[in-house]
This record gives sequence, C-alpha cells and structure tokens, in this order.
Amino acid sequence: MIRVFNTLTNQKEKFVPQNPQKVLMYVCGPTVYNYIHIGNARSLVAFDTIRRYLEYRGYQVDYVSNFTDVDDKIIRAAKEQKITPHELTTKYIEAFHEDRLALNVLPATLNPKATDNMNEIISFIQDLLAKGYAYESAGDVYYRTRKFAHYGQLSNQSVDDLEQGASQRITARETAKKEDPLDFALWKQSPADELSWPSPFGYGRPGWHIECSVMAGKYLGATIDIHAGGEDLIFPHHENEIAQSEVHTEQQFAKYWLHNGFVTVGEANEKMSKSLGNFVTVHELLQQVDPQVVRLFMASTQYRRPIQYSKANLQASQNNLQHLTATWQNLNFRLEQLNAQSPLDETVQRQLAQLEHQFQTHMDDDFNVQNGLSDLFEIQRLINTYLKRAQVNQQNLQQLQQVFAQLAGIFGIQFQSEQQLAAQVQDLIEQRQLARQQKDFAQSDAIRDQLKAQGIILEDTPQGTRWHKG
Repeated sequence: MIRVFNTLTNQKEKFVPQNPQKVLMYVCGPTVYNYIHIGNARSLVAFDTIRRYLEYRGYQVDYVSNFTDVDDKIIRAAKEQKITPHELTTKYIEAFHEDRLALNVLPATLNPKATDNMNEIISFIQDLLAKGYAYESAGDVYYRTRKFAHYGQLSNQSVDDLEQGASQRITARETAKKEDPLDFALWKQSPADELSWPSPFGYGRPGWHIECSVMAGKYLGATIDIHAGGEDLIFPHHENEIAQSEVHTEQQFAKYWLHNGFVTVGEANEKMSKSLGNFVTVHELLQQVDPQVVRLFMASTQYRRPIQYSKANLQASQNNLQHLTATWQNLNFRLEQLNAQSPLDETVQRQLAQLEHQFQTHMDDDFNVQNGLSDLFEIQRLINTYLKRAQVNQQNLQQLQQVFAQLAGIFGIQFQSEQQLAAQVQDLIEQRQLARQQKDFAQSDAIRDQLKAQGIILEDTPQGTRWHKG
C-alpha cells in the first residue's frame, strides 16, 4: 500500500487513485526564458522517479507537464537577445528536452504550452466572470480571492495573514486596480503589438496561475490524482489554481498535492534560484559531470527533503554509480562466459525476493529513496557475493540481473553494455578531435573532463587518441 504526504491535509495518506489502473499526474513545468538550473532539475528528477515507481507498481501514469511560454520575463529576454518571443521559447524548449534526455527523464505524456490553449484560457475566465468570482478593471481581469471559502488551506495560512503579505508585495498601480490586495490577475492588459491576444476583455495575455488550471483540466480532467511541483509553488501558484479551478468545475481539483524540497548551495544552505543569482544551469553542469551522476545525485534524496549541491555530494554519487556499474558489468560478463553451472540456489532466490519486498515497503512510504537505495546496494552485495563462487546458476544470474536493472531503473540508472560504452566514448573522442582542429580548446577540454567524470581516461598518442577506464 503506497502512502504519500499530502500537502493539502499536511499528513501521510493512503494513495488511492480514482482509476485503480491509472494515475493522472500534473507537474508544473518551467517558464522557458533561460536554461533550467539545478533547482528546476530537482523537480524534474524527483517526480520522474515517483512516476517510474508508480509504473513499476503496475499503474499507467498519464503525466502532463506544461511549458509557460508567455510571461514578462520572456518578453524582456527576447528583447535583450533581439529575437521574437516565439524564437526564444522554441530555443529553450529544445534545450530543456536535451537536458531531460541527458538526465534520463522519461518524456511526458504531453507537454502543453500556454500559447496553444488561449481560447480555453479566455473561456475559463469568462466562466469565472459569469459566476461572480472575477471582475474586470481597466483592461485587466482579477479573481475575487476572498470569495473562495477555502483559500489558504493548501498553504495553511489565514486570509488575514495572506492579505497583510500581499499588501506589501503589490505596487500602488495594482492596488488602484484591485478590489482587494489579495486578488490575483487572470488576464493582464498589454499592447496589441506586444505578446498579446484579442479577448472580450481587450488585448492582453493570461496571468500565470490560470494556465495550469486550464491545461490540467483540459488534458487530464476536472479532478486529477496528483498535482506536483516545487515547494515554492504552494503559495501563491497552487493556492490560486485550487481557487479558480474548483469554482470553474465545482469539483475537487486534485486529490494529492506533492511538493519537492529546494536545492541549497553554500555554507548558509541558501536556496538556489535565478533571482538570487546563485544558480548553476543543467546545460553547463552536464558538460563537466556525467549526466548519470547528476541524475543519481538528484534521485538519492527523498523528494520532500532539501538537497545540498556540492562537489563532495556529486563525487559521492559518482562513486556509488561506478560501484553499481562495475557489479552490472561483472554480472553480465559471468552470464556471457557461463559454461558449466551449479544447481539453482533457492536461498539466493529467497534473499532476492526479500530484498525486493523490502525495497517496495520503503518506497511505498512516501517514496523513501534513501532506504530504497540502501536496498539496491544490499542486492548489489548479494550479487557480488554470489559472483565469487566458482560455479553459478544461469537462472539465478538472470533473476539477479532482472531485479537489479529494474530497481536501478527507477532511479534513472541506465546500465550500458561494453559495446554501447565504447560507441559513446568514440563519438565523444571524434567530437573532441574536431574541436581541436578548429582550435576550440575550451570545448576540447570540456569533452575530456566529461569523459574523466565517467571514469574514462584519454591518452593522446602519435597514432591517435586511446582511452581506458580509470
């Protein structure tokens, strides 16, 4: 029985999806005006790991994660780069998918964009206006927050406390437009020659919060099983999604709310963010560190806990990955070289089954990946002990191989055969050689460092570049 911590109720609950075979899961995606940073990747990896575990447990997961491709930051960045907003968002959506693939994150069932759902956004706002939960003001449309009886439930805050905070954040111009400081924008007026759309309220673009409500409802239905994102989205983004969605559909918006902890940096354990300027983009990190190491680093901490980004923690993940990979390669070598074999060892079968059951028990407890990884390392030890025998059994080896790969795969670890590794290394060597011919020594050094991070050492000789495992 899977139990999850539900932010809405502030407690662990038995996970019971509406459909016993299917999970409807919505994860808030990035605003695509720059490369994603490690903090963004935390959410990407955490919920991919949860998705993989749910699929391992037999569920079909309909996984929707949006792109916010209309925003003030996008307009500013496009002007700075002297390109159109569409060109900018296309560039960073492509970069997002490159990083996602490198981190071995499964593709979403769907990645809808706000700009592709403008008719539905306008229709949604019209419904809120008709029900009296929204009002027009000087070209903008706002939501009457105080009218929604359960506002503040998700973030566990009172409306009075929220109002005091809101009054400190908004400008005098916004105050003049709003009936109440706590009200939030559904539609913002903007010039027709800027990034804007015609609507019954005039030219403008949607507020941030309305996008996810529309896309979650359109692609997954009125009530979804899991709504997820970073803990910084609890208020106001997710709080506002609930308020507008439940008025629109007159149904519960999401049954379970899951939020991941921050990535922290430095001795002060400061939250990593673009606004603080202390972020590292995934794009640049993957030029220096094996993507599988970054993935394991991200997947090694239970999703609700913060992760401290440091070279030491990356090194620890690299060491763990190398140990797991070595066991996988030894196991496969033994299978390939198997001639005479011993009888089936039922004790090994029982031990493996017990460890897999223990893994499930730990992961069923709100996806406790630390204990789950400990179980994976126990299976690794079982494999290493078995491989020391003079004779082994093929069926035992195949069962160990299957379970080891399956459980490692939940954490995004994708073992390579020697042939795959050799092909990948050779491709990078050729890229490095081309960079050196073009005198792009920074790129050449980056490729060498990338291979070194994977335990591959290059030797430049008069006969060409050779490589071996370090």
